[in-house]
Amino acid sequence: MADTGAVIALIDADDQHHETLRRVFEAEPGLWVLPWAILPEVDYLVSSRFGAPAARVFRADLADGLFNVEWNRGSDLQRAVELDEHYADLSLGLVDAVVMAMAERLDAQAIATLDLRDFASVELAGRPALWPRDL
Repeated sequence: MADTGAVIALIDADDQHHETLRRVFEAEPGLWVLPWAILPEVDYLVSSRFGAPAARVFRADLADGLFNVEWNRGSDLQRAVELDEHYADLSLGLVDAVVMAMAERLDAQAIATLDLRDFASVELAGRPALWPRDL
């Protein structure tokens, strides 16, 4: 399961976590799952940071199936609301809460995220590792 920041680090060769995440991704790209909720954020950040050509490449990679995209189930949104309410002091928001809900539903072994403030503070079923922290 991948969060927005991890996907940006995977794309950005100058990011301090790029090499680690790239190695993990290249070892088993089919295991990476991108929740639908991160796609608009990633698209916006790629476009604004790296330009329209990079955003088009990201979109083409999505369309070509380079990443597995997991689409919404009603239970994901319900669980996201529950997590956001339970951890109200964190102000998780929709995107992080959906990533967490999907990680629980899919029994993810790991969540690729740079957002340790939120993800390390929430106790998720299955206790997925947080990459790159736990690598």
